[in-house]
Amino acid sequence: MKRLGVLISFSGDGGVERMVTNLCAEFANTVQVDLLAIKSAGGHASRVPPTVNLIQLQARHAWTAVPEIARYLREVRPDALLVAKDRAGRAALKAKRRSGSDVPVWIRLGTNLSAALERKDAFSRWLRVFPMRRIYPHAAGVVAVSQGVKDDTVRVTGLPESRVHVIRNPVITARLAAQAAEPVPHAWLADKTLPVVIGMGRLTRQKDFPTLLRAFARLQAQQPSRLILLGEGKDREALTQLAAELGVAERLLLAGFQKNPYAWLSRADLFVLSSAWEGSPNALTEALALGIPSVSTDCPSGPIEILDRGRYGALVRIGDDEGLAAAMAATLRAPLPAPTLQQAVDEYRATTSAQRYLRLMGLLE
Repeated sequence: MKRLGVLISFSGDGGVERMVTNLCAEFANTVQVDLLAIKSAGGHASRVPPTVNLIQLQARHAWTAVPEIARYLREVRPDALLVAKDRAGRAALKAKRRSGSDVPVWIRLGTNLSAALERKDAFSRWLRVFPMRRIYPHAAGVVAVSQGVKDDTVRVTGLPESRVHVIRNPVITARLAAQAAEPVPHAWLADKTLPVVIGMGRLTRQKDFPTLLRAFARLQAQQPSRLILLGEGKDREALTQLAAELGVAERLLLAGFQKNPYAWLSRADLFVLSSAWEGSPNALTEALALGIPSVSTDCPSGPIEILDRGRYGALVRIGDDEGLAAAMAATLRAPLPAPTLQQAVDEYRATTSAQRYLRLMGLLE
């Protein structure tokens, strides 16, 4: 049986961690999987299935993990190493050089780097981009989670397009429907006297929940409703304060990280993605897979592809709370049928995604 190493830093409860654990579970049906984990923070580390060989590295950062990764490549010699995130990818390529191994290293990129670095100073951008241009040519290839991420990666790294491959995220798992059908987790979702809007993701600048809160406050004049945010992060206190200033504190629930967010999401009347940037937003894909009407910012990258340029949900400008409120009101008034929304994300099935990765890496017998 072929052997695949997967390297990731479990740095929190984000979408990357969830997608990698989904992939590993699917990979393990076909190949032997070693999951090399740098840190194990967040709830997703506990979701690694027993069919996957979890190797906890001692290092707490990608760069200090180089000696351990090199030893793994030298001693275990897997047929391929798949690495999630840029810094871990660069560390893996450095480790490969140090080990003298010929194991092909594949890097998975899940975010639009140019958008993420937009507010950084020129030196910080150079510090992040220059090593990619120098080191990425030594990778076997790069997997981008959307066409937008591919286009940005080609632009940033200078790699030829043929070296960067688009494989959709393994969002729709066999467990999704079962998790969605679990008991109602909160009274607001059982008592639908008011429609419920849900946002999901880390409470950080990337997700731009302040814009969603302002849009939600505007929405109350047209459609009284409730807002639940699923996720944890450093902006919790600021969001609580903003909700009080906007007069919507009593209609906001900051539910924190949920091991099963789908029992919440499946009962929403509307899902809203308010992000400033993404790679391929998993929460939006999951909402559509559950048949939940959705609205999104037209951020780089992913929403325009998932929503097919507005066919499956409204796209609004980043930071435009007035436009977002109008789109939310219109969608609540006239939602698309669930089967229409579900067909939009058929390509994001975990089995399909995993098979494409294995075929690309030459691991299918």
